[in-house]
Amino acid sequence: MGNLHEPLVVDHDVAAGPLKRCQISGSRRLDLVIDLGHQPPCAALRTRETLDAPEVSYPLRLMHCPESGLAQLDYVVPGEQLYPAAYPYRAGISSPVVEAQDALAANLAGRFGPLDGRLIVDIGSNDGTLLAAFARRGGTVLGVEPTGIAQIARDENHVPTLQAFFTQALARDIAKDRGRARLITMTHVFAHMAPLGEVMRGVLELLASDGVLVIENHYLLALQEKNQFDSIYHEHLRTYSLKALCVLFGQYGLEVFDAERADRYGGNIRAYVARRGTCQVTPNVCWILQEEDRVGLHDPASWAAFRSRVLEQRDHCMEFLHRACREGASVAGVSAPGRATPLINFYGITPDLVPYLGELPTSLKLGQFVPGKHLPIVENRRLLEEQPDYLLLFSWHYGDFIAKRLRNEGLRGRMVVPLPKFKVLDA
Repeated sequence: MGNLHEPLVVDHDVAAGPLKRCQISGSRRLDLVIDLGHQPPCAALRTRETLDAPEVSYPLRLMHCPESGLAQLDYVVPGEQLYPAAYPYRAGISSPVVEAQDALAANLAGRFGPLDGRLIVDIGSNDGTLLAAFARRGGTVLGVEPTGIAQIARDENHVPTLQAFFTQALARDIAKDRGRARLITMTHVFAHMAPLGEVMRGVLELLASDGVLVIENHYLLALQEKNQFDSIYHEHLRTYSLKALCVLFGQYGLEVFDAERADRYGGNIRAYVARRGTCQVTPNVCWILQEEDRVGLHDPASWAAFRSRVLEQRDHCMEFLHRACREGASVAGVSAPGRATPLINFYGITPDLVPYLGELPTSLKLGQFVPGKHLPIVENRRLLEEQPDYLLLFSWHYGDFIAKRLRNEGLRGRMVVPLPKFKVLDA
């Protein structure tokens, strides 16, 4: 890890390749959270034509900086590898996501409105689902989305969207053309962007003097509590604690004035940020910071215990799959979220154990294969036709919703939940 006594270098705009310093504090002390081996990026789905082509994989290790409270990968994959123009994720095809985005827009409009005539910018806006919800409430909206999903936002949701990465220069152009933003939102995006300093400088350019930045991301404490190593993948370069967010924003004259935990995606942190001194800091910030300290979130021993639990869940799942295979029972996967890729590859789940994953008929992933282990992704109707004995829920964080939907559609197999604790549910 190098000489811990060398001068700290804080480089928020990290380049692709190994990352051996904390991206927030510059500290060289990085403690291991978990090593998931070398894996392909989640979005690097294989087609039938590319199944036999060479496949690129990268280190997938999550490290923790006790000084800043940040967890980060120690290798940065080039952005063009992670976010190709044909990026396969769409927010608007998932009912729970649509409902959560609508609830977020209602909450923010009620808290920081009225929004008439005020600009709302969503960074990493995907298909415009969140901004469409703001537009219904009178907001003037603009999306920034680097992938081809931007066209879907414009055509189907009628949301003005710039297809570009968010940079300081782009922020300056938006502010010049449209004025500064009353609200800037980033939902499950702020952890993804490697040039963090560029993003932060852009926020400062675009945020109005009374503006509020709202970010929502996977939460480090929830990752630990629920053993969700499957939320660790190359797109998620950083996993934030509240401590890490407070340290980062403080370096830019900004302040986390409120925070709350949410259940979405297995456990989120939502942080409300404004220019320092412009909003009163709520007790929530102190309470959550105290909880992080109370449970030892920044203690290496807590991460050693986490690794042991993850390995235990892996053993339970693989023992079950091998036993089912020996006994002639059929198993199929349900849904193909990004988080299925690290789980499948780390566990070593191959098509002879789980022959396919069923997906919604509107999914952009249909007809492709999970990177690494090459499990095919098919329409859900195959589940109905074949009626597998067991259904392995890769979107376990939406387990109750998915199980209810599958039952209503006529599926009779038993549901298998891999995390937070492996279990086979009663039929």
